[in-house]
This record gives sequence, structure tokens and C-alpha cells, in this order.
Amino acid sequence: MIEVKDVTKVYKTKNGELTAVDHVSLSIQKGEIFGIIGYSGAGKSTLIRLLNGLEKPTSGSVVVNDLEISSIKGKELRKARQKISMIFQHFNLLWSRTVAENIAFPLEIAGVPKAEREKRVKELIELVGLKGREDAYPSQLSGGQKQRVGIARALANNPEVLLCDEATSALDPETTDSILSLLSDINERLGLTIVLITHEMHVIRKICHRVAVMQAGRIVEQGSVLEVFRNPQAEITKNFVMQVSDSREAKEAIKHILKNYPAGKVVKLTFVGNTSGQPVISYLIKEFQINVNILYGNISETMDGPYGTLIVQLDGDPENVEKAMEKLKTMNIQAEVITK
Repeated sequence: MIEVKDVTKVYKTKNGELTAVDHVSLSIQKGEIFGIIGYSGAGKSTLIRLLNGLEKPTSGSVVVNDLEISSIKGKELRKARQKISMIFQHFNLLWSRTVAENIAFPLEIAGVPKAEREKRVKELIELVGLKGREDAYPSQLSGGQKQRVGIARALANNPEVLLCDEATSALDPETTDSILSLLSDINERLGLTIVLITHEMHVIRKICHRVAVMQAGRIVEQGSVLEVFRNPQAEITKNFVMQVSDSREAKEAIKHILKNYPAGKVVKLTFVGNTSGQPVISYLIKEFQINVNILYGNISETMDGPYGTLIVQLDGDPENVEKAMEKLKTMNIQAEVITK
């Protein structure tokens, strides 16, 4: 569906050249939700603008649905953009238009007859859960409702790709979850390919199938969300995963146990997929006659299955503790000893 091949984007500034995207290659499959995560300045927004032709690469190519977006222009590019829609962090609604009129706007530009426009707008209002708010103005809507209008407007021309530029960053956590659930539902019902950029790992965990991590214009890591959670390689990826899997309470518990209970080992167990349902603790206690003190536990759902962490203290005969650690490896459970 989307092929980004060795793309570089260089801007010329008064202070010299600035490389925003540096030799990036990506392959995004039809019908998947693909996340691109990175901190401010990583090049995410530039990359997403390259996908819809708002920016042209300095080198490399961008192909969307067999059409090389990076080389077309004029009428051909405008036609291609009708199949590549975008939603934004700050909604970008027309404040003098009602909900229905905002959604109808791209259909007006495309020359769709009035009766057909009205029918389509009604369908989209139902789809995004805004029935009864058709005649409201943006100033009368909550942040979540504004983003629902933005999503409906983006879907008006039946796009094949939906680009989401920090679409939930301006929303509170509860509203963020509702918008992410809506996007996931749209992906399933319409088979729409969604490319989502964010700086929040919670967003990636919630709805993405695969993820690419950006830093300083480059892709430093990519893969399935579950695999990236299970075995992050780059330091920045580890920091993002920590946002979701490790809490302040967990860190405080570890600090306390290391200080007050120096005996035994403090171990972080990582469970992926089916392993998250195994009765590990009771098995270790019975099989190896060791004490297992649970310090902290957390399970997060990803699109490909659960990912869980459990921080425990293993205490008892040192030989039995080592045997227990070895057994964990055979159960496909990652065990990492935590030290002071």
C-alpha cells in the first residue's frame, strides 16, 4: 500500500541545511494501523507530509497505492490526495460552519451533488457518533467531538489512507481512548489503512499493529508492536516502552525492597501473548521451594495480544533460585535481574 524508499528531506535555512528525514525506508501494508513514534524534532511530521505530497523528498521515493506521490503534481496530485486524508492535533475545523457543513466541505470541493452530499454526511455523522449534533458549531463542541468531526470530514471522499498527525495529543486520557477506539473500529469496518504519528506509547499500544521509532530523522527500530514491547533494542524505544510498562509506584516498590530486603533477587518478568496466563508464581513456589514476593504487576493489551510485566523478589536456597531462573527461560518468559 505505502512504500517509502530511502527518503531524505533537507531544508535550507539561514543557519545552513537541516536534515528532517534521513534515509528512511518503510513498507506499510494495506488495512493495517501503522504507528510512527518519536519525540519533538524527530522528523515525524515531515515524514507524514511526504506521504500526502505536501512535501517533496530531496531524494528517494514515496509510493502510495502504486502511485508515486513524490513525482506527481498539479491536477494528478490533487486527485491522489482525495484518497489520502488527514486529521490533525488541533482539529482544523471551519469555525463558521456547523458540524454537517464541516463534514460536507470536501464533498463540495469535489463537486458532489447536494443530495448525495447530504446522504454521505448523515452516514458519517452516524459512524463517528455525532447524531444530534449536526447543527452545532465547533465552539459548542468538546475536544473529543471536534476530533470526531475531523475524522468524519477526512472520511468524506472514501479515502484509502488516513494520516493522523498527533490526533489525540490535545485530548484528555479518557477522550483519547474513545478516539482511538473509534479509529480502530473504522479500520476494521472500512479496511482503511491508518498511519498514526505520536509521541505517546500508550497510543501505539492501544491500536497499532506495527510501529517505527524515529530519532533525529532516522528510523532506529521497527516491527510488530508486541515484539517491540517484548524486546526493545534502541535506548529511545526502551524509554517509550517504560512509559507504559513501568510506573512510579513500581520504581518506588523496587527501591524499597532493595533497601530493606537485601536477601534474594529482584527480578522483572516479561510475559507476551499466551504466557501472560500461566500460573508462574505458584509453579515456582511448589517446584523449587523458594519464596516469591510480588512487588508490582501490570498487563497491557496490544493489537496482537497481551504484554505483561511482573516484578518479584525470589528468595531461598541460591541453587534453587538459579534453577527457577533457568526454568523461566524455557517457559518463554524473559527474566531480568534488577540491581541497585
